[in-house]
Amino acid sequence: MNDKSESEKLLAAKFFPTDAAVHNENTPLLTNDQVTATTLWPTVVKNKNDSIVSHDENRMQLFNFLEARSKEGMVYEKVNIFLILVSVLLFVVSSLFVKEYNPGPLAEKCGKYCDAIWFGNDSNNALGSLGIGATSVLEILIVFIFTVDYLLRFYTADLLDSKYQGFFGRLRFIVSFYSIVDLMSTVPFYVDAFLLPDKDLASSNFLRMFRLFRMMRVEGRYDLALNLIDDVIYEQRGMLATALFVGITVWGVLSSFFYLAERRNHAMIYCGLAPLDCSTPKEDIDTNLCIIDEWGFVDCSAAGCENVNGRETCWNVYRSIVDASFWTLMQLFGEFPLVDQHSACGKLLGTFTAIFACAVFALPAGIFGSGFEDQIARRRKQNLQYNDGKETQHDVIGNEHEVSNKEDSYNSMTLNHGGTRIPCRRRIYNFIHVQNTQGSKIFEILVNTLVVGSLITFMLDTMSHDNTSSQSILTAFSWLEFVTVSVFTVEYILGIYSIPENQNYTGFRGRLNYAKEFMPLVDLLSFSPYWIELFLRRKFIAASNKWIQFLRILRILRFEKYTKAFTSFDEIVRENLDVLGVTGFSAVILWILFSAILYYIERNNPDDEIANYYKTIPHAMWITLLNLSGECPLAHYSLLGKIMMGIIGLFATAIFGVPIGILGAGFEQKIADKEDESMEDEDEDDSVEPIRDEMQFGIQATCYRFVNGIGSTAASLFELLIYSLIILTVVIGIVQTLPGYEDLFQPLESMAVFIFTLEYIIRLVGVGADYTFTSGSKGCLRFRIDFIFSFYSVIDLLAILPSYLAYCMPGSWFDEHDEYFRMLRLFRLLKLDKYFPSISLIDDVLRLKRGVITTSCLAAGTLWILFTGLMYLAENQDVSMDISDLPLYGCNTDCKMATRYKNFFTSFPLTGIHLTGDYPMTEYGAAGRVVCFFMVIAAVGVVSVPSGLIASGFAEIVQSKVQRKQQHSAELVNAGDDWFEIKYRELQGIPPPPSMFGQRMDQLQIVVHEYLDGKENAETGVTERTLVSKIGRVSFFTLIMANVFAVIIESIPEVDRYIGNEPGNFFDVFEEVSVLFFTVEYLLRLFSASKSRNALYSPWVYSITFFGLVDLISIAPWYIELYLQSTGHFHGDVAKIFRIVRIFRVLQLEDFIVAFSKLDNVFRASKAVLQATGLMALIIWVGASALFFLFERNNPNFRVCDASVPLIGSSTLEPGCYDFQSTDECNAHYEGMCHQAAFTNMPNTMFYVAVFLGGDWGFVDFTWKGKIVCMFLCVAGIALYAIPVGTLFDSFGAVIGLCDQEEMDEEDGGEEENEIP
Repeated sequence: MNDKSESEKLLAAKFFPTDAAVHNENTPLLTNDQVTATTLWPTVVKNKNDSIVSHDENRMQLFNFLEARSKEGMVYEKVNIFLILVSVLLFVVSSLFVKEYNPGPLAEKCGKYCDAIWFGNDSNNALGSLGIGATSVLEILIVFIFTVDYLLRFYTADLLDSKYQGFFGRLRFIVSFYSIVDLMSTVPFYVDAFLLPDKDLASSNFLRMFRLFRMMRVEGRYDLALNLIDDVIYEQRGMLATALFVGITVWGVLSSFFYLAERRNHAMIYCGLAPLDCSTPKEDIDTNLCIIDEWGFVDCSAAGCENVNGRETCWNVYRSIVDASFWTLMQLFGEFPLVDQHSACGKLLGTFTAIFACAVFALPAGIFGSGFEDQIARRRKQNLQYNDGKETQHDVIGNEHEVSNKEDSYNSMTLNHGGTRIPCRRRIYNFIHVQNTQGSKIFEILVNTLVVGSLITFMLDTMSHDNTSSQSILTAFSWLEFVTVSVFTVEYILGIYSIPENQNYTGFRGRLNYAKEFMPLVDLLSFSPYWIELFLRRKFIAASNKWIQFLRILRILRFEKYTKAFTSFDEIVRENLDVLGVTGFSAVILWILFSAILYYIERNNPDDEIANYYKTIPHAMWITLLNLSGECPLAHYSLLGKIMMGIIGLFATAIFGVPIGILGAGFEQKIADKEDESMEDEDEDDSVEPIRDEMQFGIQATCYRFVNGIGSTAASLFELLIYSLIILTVVIGIVQTLPGYEDLFQPLESMAVFIFTLEYIIRLVGVGADYTFTSGSKGCLRFRIDFIFSFYSVIDLLAILPSYLAYCMPGSWFDEHDEYFRMLRLFRLLKLDKYFPSISLIDDVLRLKRGVITTSCLAAGTLWILFTGLMYLAENQDVSMDISDLPLYGCNTDCKMATRYKNFFTSFPLTGIHLTGDYPMTEYGAAGRVVCFFMVIAAVGVVSVPSGLIASGFAEIVQSKVQRKQQHSAELVNAGDDWFEIKYRELQGIPPPPSMFGQRMDQLQIVVHEYLDGKENAETGVTERTLVSKIGRVSFFTLIMANVFAVIIESIPEVDRYIGNEPGNFFDVFEEVSVLFFTVEYLLRLFSASKSRNALYSPWVYSITFFGLVDLISIAPWYIELYLQSTGHFHGDVAKIFRIVRIFRVLQLEDFIVAFSKLDNVFRASKAVLQATGLMALIIWVGASALFFLFERNNPNFRVCDASVPLIGSSTLEPGCYDFQSTDECNAHYEGMCHQAAFTNMPNTMFYVAVFLGGDWGFVDFTWKGKIVCMFLCVAGIALYAIPVGTLFDSFGAVIGLCDQEEMDEEDGGEEENEIP
C-alpha cells in the first residue's frame, strides 16, 4: 500500500510543483505547469531484466505523439481535451431538446438538421437514412477520433509497459482502467448503430459521460486524486471502520423505531400512483380516510383512490424498515423532507436524531474529509522539504518587493517618472491616496458615510414598488444618489489624474494599469452606469434599472481597504491551486455524473414535482448541486433514486465539500494570521473568591454561604433543590403549552415561585459578603442596587415577578398576555450559568477573537448584503413556479417566488438561510439558480467563518478552564478513562482468583472462557482460538446477522402477510432457537466471568458492562413477551414492538469490532466541556423555541383550513381562514375546521427548532419577529449549538484514534521484527 511506483512519485512531484523539480531526458519539462501523461509513462520502458526494449522509430514516434511527448502531440492532447469537453457539453445540452420530457418552445427550436449536426436525439433526423439509429455528425466525428486513438494506443501498448507485450499482454491492456474508459466511450455507439439501430438505449447515451474520465489520462495530475483517496482510507481505516459500524448501527436501530412510530401515521401516506391508477388528483386525496390493515397495506378507496389489481395506489412511506431506512438516512444527514408530517412519537425520535444521532452518523464523513485535507497538507510539506529553497527564496523576495511596491502606491509620496515635481497633482495624490492630512481624513469619513447612505437608499428603494413611498422621498433619494455619484466620480477622476505621482504608475500605461486594479474597477462600476442611463434618458431621476441600482451595493467593497479580507482570496486560490484543481475537477465529475444518472432515473417519476426537476440534465444539475452540498429538498424518489441519494450522502458529499472547505479554512487561517500578535494575553484569576468574615458580617455572610451551597449539608441540599426546580419548572413551562395542560401543574409552579423568591431574598441579604459587588468604597445601598441590576438578578426577577403581577392584577394587561410571561419562566435556565458558566463566557470569547471576528464579520456581512441584492434582483420578478399561499405577505392564491423576494428586507433572512448551506426553497428561475450556485461554491464557507470562530473561541476558553482545574491531578490517564480502564490496567499480569468450588470448577470456567474469548499467547500477546471456538464464533456472528435480517424482512408487509401470524410460524421458531442460543451464551459468560480480565474477574461487573447489558437486552424481550402472553396483555402492536426490539442484537457485534463501548469514554473525555457547551446549546434550543412559539403560533402562512372554509371572507360576517388573528378564533367561528401546521405548542416547536439548529430550515415564511430569531440562528445560534458536536468529534478522535494508533504501532513493530534476518 505504501510502496509507490516511479510513475506515481513523478506524478506526486508534478501535483505539488517545486522549483527543484527533476528534469531529465526521461521526464521532459512541461509548459505552464501543466501535468500531462508524461508523468505517468517514461519514454524508455524496461523489462524485468532491466534490458532496454528496442522498437522501430515510427512506432516510438507514434507513441510519443499519443503521450504528448512532441509539439504535435501536445497540440493533439489539447484537441482531445476540447473534444471531450464538447462531447460532454453536447450530451448535457441535448437533454433540453428531448420533447418527451421537456415539452415547450425551446425543444421545438432544434429541427431535423440541427439535431443531425449537434445532438442526435431523434432517429428520424437528417441522418435517419443511414439506418444507424439516432446520432449526429459531431458524435460520429468524435467517436471516429476516439476509436482511432484507442486502436493506436492498443498498437503501441507494449511501449507503455512491458507487461502489455504479446497477445496476452494486449488482453491485459484491454482490461486496464483507461482502456475500459476508452471502450465505454466508443463501443456503445457501435452497439447502437450496427447491432441495435432500432433501439433507443438511454444507457448507451449515458455512457458518453465516461469520456470525462479520459481527462484523468490527458491531465495526469487528476489521477493522483484516486491515490489520495486510497491513502486516506488506508491511514484512517481503524477510525473509519469504527465510525462506520457506529453509523450503520445507529441507522438500523433508528430506522426500526421510526418504522414503529410512523407505520400507522396517515399523514405519511403517499399516493404515488395517483392520478395514473385513479382519477383523483393527489392534492385532493384525504389520507385520513384511508385504512391501514394489520399487515401495513393501505386502502384509500374511501378517499376516492382504489387499489388496482392488488397493487397499492397509496402507501405509507414508512411501511417497512427498508422503506423507513431511506427517510432515516436523510434525517441522519440533517435533512427532514417530511418535517411537518411526523407524528408525536416521530417528532420525539426526530428531535433525538437532530440533537444526538446526526453527530454520531456524521463521524465517517468528517473523518474522511479531515483525513483528505491532512493528506494534502502532509504531501505539500514533504514537497517543500524536498525543495532546496534557493529559487523559492528568490521568488518570495521578489513577491515581497512587488507587494511593497503596491503598498507604496497608496502609502508613499514619490516623484513622477520624469523627476519633475508637480505640487498641485502631488497634493491631490496625498489627499486621495495617502490621506495624511486632516482634510483628507474628513473626506474619507464623508465618502464612507455616502457609501452607507447609498446602501440604505438601495434597500429602501426596493420597497418603492409597494406604493408606500411618497414622491418627496423618491426625490430625496434621487438627489442623494446624484450627490453620491458625483463625489465618487470626482474622487475617481482625481485618483486617476494623480496616480502617476507613484513611480509604479507613471504615464498613460501606469494610469491604465491602476484603473484595471480591483478597487478602481469597483469605483468605476459603482458610478458609470448611472451617468450612462442619465445620458440616455436625459432625465434627472434615480436609476430605473434594478441591476444598475444594484451596482450601488458594490460600493461596500470600498471597506476592503481597512479589512483586506477579500484580498486574501487571491492568495488562498494561488496557494491551493494544485489542490483545488484536483478536488475541484473531482467535484465537477461527481456533479455531472450524478446529474446524468438521476436524470435518467427520475425523469419518468410519477411524482410531477420530482419529474419536473429532472426533466433535463441542466435541471437535474441544480438539484444535484444541492444534494452534493448536503441538501435533500425533494422527497419521493424512485427506488433507484433513493439508492443514489444514499450514495451521494454517504460518500460523494465528503469529496464534493473538500474544495469548499479548503476555501473556507484558508480564509479563516489568513485572517487569523493577520491578527495583531502583539496583543497581550489576559491572565485569568481562578483563585477562590474570598468570603467576608462571618463574625464581622454576621447574617450576610451566613446567607451568602448558604445560598451558594458552601459550608454545610443544608446549603448543598438547598443548592441541589434549586437545580432540580429550575429543570422542573422549565419542563412544566413546556408542558403547559399543550392544550388541556395549561393549569395542571399550577400548585407546583406556585411552590417553585415561592422558593425562587426566598432564594432571591437570601441572595439580596447576603450580597454584603460578596466581593463582586462590595469591592471598593461602595455604600450598603449602592452595592445592593448594583446587585439588583446585575445579569443574574434580572434573570431571577424575570422568572418570578410576572407571577406576582398576574396574581395581583387579574384582568390587567399582564393577565391578558399571560402566555408571554409564562415563557419567561424558561429564562430560569440561565440561572444554571451561575454553576456551569456558558453564556457569561461569550464576553471572553469576543475579547479573545475580537480581531479575526471583526474582520470575518465584515467579510461575511459584505457577502450577505451582496448576495441578498443579487437574489432580490434575480427573483423579485420571478413568476415561473408556484409556491404555497403566503397570506401574511399579501398573497392568498397563485403565489410565486417574487412574493418572498418582493424587497431587500424580505430577501435578507432568506439569503441568510442559504448562506448557512440550506436550501428549503428550490423553486428558483435560471438567474436565481446561478446566484445560488455561487453561494454554494464560494460564499457558504466564508460566511460560516465568524460563527466558526465564535464556536472555536468558546471551546478554547472552556477547555483552558478545564485544563487549569485538572493541573493538580498527578495521575496521567488516557482520554476518557474511568474506573474500569484504571482497574483493568491494574490487573495486568494478575491471575484470576480461584473458585470457591475447587480446582475442577476453575478448570471448567477456564475452558468456557477460552471457548468464548480465546486464549492470549503470553509471548506474542495474540489471542489464539481452538477450532471449536472459531466455529462457535462464526456461528454466533452468523446468528446475529440472521436475526437482524429477519427483523428487517419481517417488517415488509408482503413477507409478513405471506408468513402469517399463526403460532409456530417461521419467525416464531427462528426466534425461539435464537433466544435459546443467546441465553446459553449469556449464562456461559456469567459462569466464566470470574476468569475473564475483561469482566475484572467478576460476574457482577460483566452484567453491568456494555457487553453484559447488550447480551441481556438481546434475550429479555422474548421472556417478557412470554409473560405478557400468559397474562393476556399481548396484542398485535405490542408484539410488533417486541419483535422490532430484537434489532438491538446488532450491538452484540461489539464482540467483533469495538465501537459503542468506547463511546462512554468519548463522553467522559469531553464531560467538562460538554457541561458548559451543552448548557449553551440547551439555552439556545429552548430559548429559540420559546420565541418561535410566541411569534409563529398564529402565523397565517402556516394555517390550514377545511376546503369548505373560504380563504378570504366576503364580509365581516363571513370571514375567511386568513382573516382571523389567531387559529383559536378561526376554530371558534368554524368549529374544528382550522389547523395550524407548525409551532402549535412548545414540544412541537422544539422539534422544529432542533431541526433548524441542525441546519435544515423546514419553514421559512416567518413573521418579521420570527425572521429576527431566524437571522440570529443563522449568524451565531447554529454554530454555538454545534459546539458539543465538535467536542464529541474531537474526543472520538482522541479515544478511538489513540487505540487505533497503538494497534498500528504494534503491526508496524511486528513487520519490523519479521524483516530482521
